[in-house]
Amino acid sequence: MEKALKLKEKQSQGQAMQISKQQRQEPEDQIKLAVAAITLNARLRSSDMPAHMQNHALRHTRSLLDSPPPPPNPKTRLNPTHLARALKKEFDSVYGPAWHCVVGTSFGSFVTHSTGGFVYFSVDESLSVLLFKTEVQLVTEPRPPQPAKPSTLSPC
Repeated sequence: MEKALKLKEKQSQGQAMQISKQQRQEPEDQIKLAVAAITLNARLRSSDMPAHMQNHALRHTRSLLDSPPPPPNPKTRLNPTHLARALKKEFDSVYGPAWHCVVGTSFGSFVTHSTGGFVYFSVDESLSVLLFKTEVQLVTEPRPPQPAKPSTLSPC
């Protein structure tokens, strides 16, 4: 009986240590994210996403903006459509499908997103980025029966 009580006590202490580690980790992640946002000249507007994913979105956006533009016109900035497509593809490949991205200087939105899959931020004070994930559900409908095709056999 005493062994069972000691075991339960150790388990509860272990759970308390795990919770305290998580609580310590969250502020550290938030501080790292704030430092990254300042360094990358980005401003987080709204988010329902883990800090490491927000950091990934900010850093990948900055790397795309800082990459050299296509050869035909080296003085132009990356097209917002191309930036949105590249950011969407990155998040689809790393975090699974069904990511959507809107990039522009002036837009409104009302979206439904999966829990933990939404971030809205601006970069360089003028470019806004909305990145969100939706849930993918397979739709399975029974197929209607196909009519039998008449045979085209000719009599011998």
